[in-house]
Amino acid sequence: MLRRTVLAAFSALVLAAPAVHAQNAGEINLYSARHYDTDRQLYDAFTQETGIRVRVIEGQADQLIERIRNEGANSPADVFLTVDAARLARAAQAGILAPYQSQTVDGRVPAALRDPQGLWFAFSQRARLIMYDREKGRPEGLNRYEDLADPRFRGMICTRSGAHPYNTSLAASVLMADGAEKTEAWARGVVANLARPPQGGDRDQFRAIPSGQCSLAIANSYYLGQFGRSDKPEDQALFRRIGVIFPNQGEGDRGTHVNISGGGLVRTAPNRANAIRFLEFMTTPKAQEAFALGNMEYPVVEDAPLHPALAAMGKFRAEPVNAAGNLDRTPEALQILQRAGWN
Repeated sequence: MLRRTVLAAFSALVLAAPAVHAQNAGEINLYSARHYDTDRQLYDAFTQETGIRVRVIEGQADQLIERIRNEGANSPADVFLTVDAARLARAAQAGILAPYQSQTVDGRVPAALRDPQGLWFAFSQRARLIMYDREKGRPEGLNRYEDLADPRFRGMICTRSGAHPYNTSLAASVLMADGAEKTEAWARGVVANLARPPQGGDRDQFRAIPSGQCSLAIANSYYLGQFGRSDKPEDQALFRRIGVIFPNQGEGDRGTHVNISGGGLVRTAPNRANAIRFLEFMTTPKAQEAFALGNMEYPVVEDAPLHPALAAMGKFRAEPVNAAGNLDRTPEALQILQRAGWN
């Protein structure tokens, strides 16, 4: 039922697009590390509006970056899309992206969510949250990521593997803010407070709260939002039971860690004009609303509407995205997590 509802919403979005007079306005080739059915509905809406056909090649981000490098000047890739800030920085570092200036993108996407050199920009966000059991109330003294290491939360935390990009990205954020020594102490404190060994995905962490396996969970916002969007009673019941903490919101603090989905123009793009048109389309109100409805991600355009389930989770101040810094510190962050036993 949930999937039918979402796809129906996207069908309505496609039908609402202006009629295209040209039968064929060319094509673009997307190399995408996003694997969501709803994205394809968005591509259909772009084609409906512009007449430009979208061809999609999906894969893991690092594999796609290497593929574009190996294809060289003969690469058919026009646009690279991925779901992690560090991987956008890696694509830029690998030299596969071209800088370009767009008044449309610059006018819609905040500077903090764009590469300073114009190599990429974000088109959606997801926040890394601390979740708790509303029936037990919000734990006192838990306001920052750093607080998760406090011994008062011993045996209470559920989380997925530290090797997953969601957690290595978070650890890299802590490393940039607090330095190596404090980050190592933090990681060891979190491991000491685990209710069980790291396992499963983000949904498994907050699902374990009502069963009593843990009292706190670390998980991304859009996973919980998907339960709030569901029409299943059991999903709605879980959504109502799980409370969220947006960490590091105090005055002068850095804000809640977010990761992004974003894209850039491939340096050797054979369909450059069409590729730029597509990237600009990703910042339109129609596309931004689609991200919020289709995958429960936060849009990057300020006035874009939120799904009621996301809005119900509350407002927050996000930590500025530092993709290059995150990439540089990810290897050290991973080593710290592994030494701490966050496996």
